[in-house]
Amino acid sequence: MDKSLQTQTKLKSSSRPSLWRGIVENQWFLLLIVVFIISLITGYVNPRYFMQQNLFNILEQISVLGLVAAGATILIISGNFDISVGSMIGLSACIMSILINQGLNEFLVGVIGVLVCVVCSTLNGVLSVAFRTPSFIISLAMTGVYHGIALAITEGVIQTIYGKFEFIASTRLFGFFPLLFFISILGYLFVHFILKYTQIGRRIFAIGNNPRAAFLAGISVPLNTILFFFLNGILVGMASVLILSRLGAALPSTGAGLELRAIGAVVIGGVPITGGRGNVLGTFLGVLLMGVISNSLNMMRVNPYFQEVAYGLLIIFAVAISSIRYRWLGSK
Repeated sequence: MDKSLQTQTKLKSSSRPSLWRGIVENQWFLLLIVVFIISLITGYVNPRYFMQQNLFNILEQISVLGLVAAGATILIISGNFDISVGSMIGLSACIMSILINQGLNEFLVGVIGVLVCVVCSTLNGVLSVAFRTPSFIISLAMTGVYHGIALAITEGVIQTIYGKFEFIASTRLFGFFPLLFFISILGYLFVHFILKYTQIGRRIFAIGNNPRAAFLAGISVPLNTILFFFLNGILVGMASVLILSRLGAALPSTGAGLELRAIGAVVIGGVPITGGRGNVLGTFLGVLLMGVISNSLNMMRVNPYFQEVAYGLLIIFAVAISSIRYRWLGSK
């Protein structure tokens, strides 16, 4: 009898740590709680927050960042970075604006815009592999190159397209759901499929965990690294199409700052900056949290300059939580 009681006590005590372990392992659960709390507070201060128009406005606002962050998820898990994506988007948007004003077919212009980003991102990967230099350094250098090209072809003048490309931004599926956000969801699903169900995904995690071990296992680290940058370019190119449709104009600085916000969203979503693990669901929730915070600050009429402060503090907090979380899990 005593033995059975002891066994039951052990089972109960062991179930508690496993419950906490499950919560801690799933950072997305914590992000959902934070999004929920912020939404409740904002809705209490300003009831208009929960209006359908505002909620769909949040989804529309995070669409471009979502695609960039989805691409960054692939790179960061693999142990790479591309901080030139903002300049890539600016260059792509400027080229598309010029071509639209010259009367080129809008669908063809969109394809060209995506290809520009694919070429730029793939070039970053090739240079990183060829010179055996960290992708962070290469992309930092290429930021100036892409921005300079955009300045040269536009002469620093804003390129307006006068509503010729706004059908993507203005379209509502079923009369209410933003097409922009639907395209962003397709980007998330694309990355999720790659990470979970393909050989490419397994190589992303293997190289991110230990490039040397991946090489010894027969994985071509250089070729796969270039492939990861190629995939990133597709998603960044889609983002450039969406941002041009939404803004209706382009400047070389059109995508400025998106690279850091994307990296921040990925880190907030639970992907360690060292790579090797993570998922795109966390990235989506990280992007959503950043969108909710931005909208909440606007709703509460906080000085917009403080949004950047809020983003910075949020990223620091996320890095701290991530560090504590993996340290705690590692000690178990």
